[in-house]
Amino acid sequence: MQLKTHQTGPAGQKVNRLLVEEGADIKKEYYVAALTDRATQKVAMMASSEGGMDIEEVAHKTPEKIIKVFVDPAAGLTDAQANELAKGIGVPEGSLAQAVDTLKKLYTCYMETDASLAEINPLILEGNGGIKALDAKFNFDANALYRHPEIVAYRDLDEEDADEIEASKFDLAYISLDGNIGCLVNGAGLAMATMDTIKLFGAEPANFLDVGGGATTEKVTEAFKIMLKNPKVKGILVNIFGGIMKCDTIAEGVVAAAKETHLSVPLVVRMKGTNEDLGKKILKDSGLPIISADTMADAASKIVAAVK
Repeated sequence: MQLKTHQTGPAGQKVNRLLVEEGADIKKEYYVAALTDRATQKVAMMASSEGGMDIEEVAHKTPEKIIKVFVDPAAGLTDAQANELAKGIGVPEGSLAQAVDTLKKLYTCYMETDASLAEINPLILEGNGGIKALDAKFNFDANALYRHPEIVAYRDLDEEDADEIEASKFDLAYISLDGNIGCLVNGAGLAMATMDTIKLFGAEPANFLDVGGGATTEKVTEAFKIMLKNPKVKGILVNIFGGIMKCDTIAEGVVAAAKETHLSVPLVVRMKGTNEDLGKKILKDSGLPIISADTMADAASKIVAAVK
């Protein structure tokens, strides 16, 4: 049952939905999960006798309490493997058959929904010996969601960051962070390296933002607007490596964005690669107070100094 409510939750967040669950006679709590294991190119099925806890904490303090089997997707989870997991976490003999059935159904669910994680925590043993899933968590492969409109329909935009939703409309990969230096970068790897460099020079990034390889003036302008919505942002660092993405295209976007948003915080731009000289000329001729940088270290040190 779901009830609409307007109560305030942790840290002032508004609670929009409340799930009221029927009471359960809990005798024992277990943890079980199916997840993608790229190292073995198989599905890892995990189980622990320590259900109801953060599995990372269990793995850190008592790793011996986590049982794993690796499933060949061509064969699927076998009865023997499911039995090994159930016995390994101490499921009583009289409940083993139902536990094995539950584990096999969890694996089937994981595969049929194109999940990257399907977790039940806790899976409980009831007083009457029954096995029941009390809570579950799923992560799905975003590239496969077009095959699962029924899953997409569960998306609750009220639970997501409004700026991240807005960014997705323009095909921008954006994640809000807690720092004060906005980052606009092309390429996820370069974006991560840029944020690390900012931290190395003693500041904190305000966001992860990857404009991708097909950025346009409109996309760059929208990226600036989204970054500047964050009142914590005291400066912006643009770090571009021009391969498919041309530096002059980014430069035109930066100039247009700075003018349209009436940019009033320091802006450092570092660009290398295709049409680099043309891009730098566009920035220089714009008449805007843009600070140029040649290396990532140079760019990070300049924006950190400008913000401080």
